[in-house]
Amino acid sequence: MAIPKILGIETEYGIAQDRGAGDPVAGSTMLVNAYAAASRGRIRWDFFDESPGRDVRGNPDFGAMPPQIETHLANTVLTNGARFYVDHAHPEYSSPECSSALEAVRYDVAGELVLRHAVQAATAANPNAPSLLVYKNNSDGKGNSYGCHENYLVDRNLPFGEVVAACIPHFITRSIFCGAGKVGFEFADQALEGVPFQLTQRAEFFEEVIGLETTIKRPIVNTRDEPHADPLRFRRLHVIIGDANLCEVATFLKLSTTALVLAMAEDGAFKFDDYLPEDPVQAFRHISADVSLKKPLRLATGRTMTALEMQGVFYEAAVAYSTTHGLEVLGSDGSGELCLERWGRVLKQLEDDVDAASLTVDWIAKRRLLEAYRERHGLDWSDVKLRAMDLQYHDLRPERSIAARLGLERLTTDDELLDAEVEPPRTTRAFFRGRCLQKYRDQVESANWDSVVFDLGEDPLRRVPMMDPTRGTAAHTAALFEECSTASDLLEALET
Repeated sequence: MAIPKILGIETEYGIAQDRGAGDPVAGSTMLVNAYAAASRGRIRWDFFDESPGRDVRGNPDFGAMPPQIETHLANTVLTNGARFYVDHAHPEYSSPECSSALEAVRYDVAGELVLRHAVQAATAANPNAPSLLVYKNNSDGKGNSYGCHENYLVDRNLPFGEVVAACIPHFITRSIFCGAGKVGFEFADQALEGVPFQLTQRAEFFEEVIGLETTIKRPIVNTRDEPHADPLRFRRLHVIIGDANLCEVATFLKLSTTALVLAMAEDGAFKFDDYLPEDPVQAFRHISADVSLKKPLRLATGRTMTALEMQGVFYEAAVAYSTTHGLEVLGSDGSGELCLERWGRVLKQLEDDVDAASLTVDWIAKRRLLEAYRERHGLDWSDVKLRAMDLQYHDLRPERSIAARLGLERLTTDDELLDAEVEPPRTTRAFFRGRCLQKYRDQVESANWDSVVFDLGEDPLRRVPMMDPTRGTAAHTAALFEECSTASDLLEALET
C-alpha cells in the first residue's frame, strides 16, 4: 500500500542588482540576514548528518560532483517550518514538509512573499545600496541554470529501478503543462539550435538519465539518498528537473501528478517501463522544442507517441487507480480529486485549443503574450526585447511582473499566503519545528528537517529527533505546546 505523499519545493531565485552592480553571493546574504533580523533573529541551521553525496546505487561514483555542504553561508529556519538560506550564489527558500499538493502550493507561493519582504528589509537596512532584483525563474540567459527542486516521501521498499521507470517518462512529458517557457536557446545543440521558443527552461541543462549531480551533468532522475527521515522506512525522491512556476495551477499539477505516479508505482498499479523513451535526454529536449505538441517520440519498445498522448495514458491509468486504491495518500483536503479533474482538463485543452490553458500553464501564457507583442512590432524571435520580456515575466516585484498582470488563475488567497509565511503546516512534523521556534525561540539552538536542538543553558544540548515526517503534527503535539510554558517543560513531557 502506498504511503502518504509528504512533499515540498526548494526554489533557488535568480538575483541581480540594479544597474548591474554587486556580487550575487553578497546580495543573497543580505536578503537572508535582513529577513532574519526582521523576524526576531536568525535560527541556525543544523548540518548534523547532511549527506548530499550518498548515492542510492550504493557504491560511490568517484567521478561524481554532488553539491558541497556550504556551512559558512547565511542560513536560517523560519517559523513556518521552512529554510531560507544562500545556496551557491542564490537565495533559496525550501518550503516546509506538506501533506498535500494544495498545501505545498500555498507554502511555495508564500516563499515569494518571503523574498519580497526580504528585499524590503534589505532595502530598509541599506538604503544607499543598489536595489536588489529577484526573479522566480531557472536561467540567466547566459548559460547558467538554477533549480526548482521537488521532494517526495517514498516507501523504502519500492525498488529504485521502479522509481526510475515511473519517473523518466512522466518527468520529461509533464513539461507540456508545467514548463515555464523560454525564448530561444543557450547552447549550440543539435536538438535546440535555432528553436525560437521552448516549453521548459531546463531541457538544455540535462545530460544524463540518472546520476547524483545537481549542477553539472544534471540527470533526469537524481540518485541522492538522503531521506531526512528514518532510512529503513523512507526514501526522499529529490527531483531536480522541474521549472519554477508562476502559475499556481501548473505548480499544483507538477506536484500532484508526480505524487500520484509515485503512489501508482508503490502499489504496482501500472507498467511505466513500457513508455521509456529510446533516448530520454534527447526526448526531453525534443519535447521542449515542440510547441505544437504533435511531434512523436521514439520509445525503447520501437513504438512512437507524442508527449500529450503519453500523458493521456498516464491520466487514464491514474483514474483507474483512484477507483481501486482511492486517493487518500494525496492528502485529506481534496488534492487527489482536484488532481484528476485539473489533469484531465488541461490535457483536453492542450489537445483542442492550447490557448485555452493560457491562465494555468506558464509557457502558454508567456508565449501568447510574446507572440502578440512580436507580431504587433514586427520583431524576430531573436530580438533582445523579447528576452527582456521573458525575464520580466518572472520578476517578483508586483508592479514590474508581467505574470502578475495576466490574471493567472489562483488556488490560494492573500490571507492564506500571509498566514503561510509565518505559520507552519498542521499536518506534518513541520508543525513541531515551527511551534518550537515560535514559543521557545530563545532556547532553540538550531534545527533541521529531522530534529530540533535545544540549549537549556546547561550541558549537554538536547536534540529532539523527528524521523517520521507524518508525526509531530498539530494533532500529535498542539496540546503539548498549550501545556508547556518552557522548553524544559516540553522536553520533560516528551520524555514521559
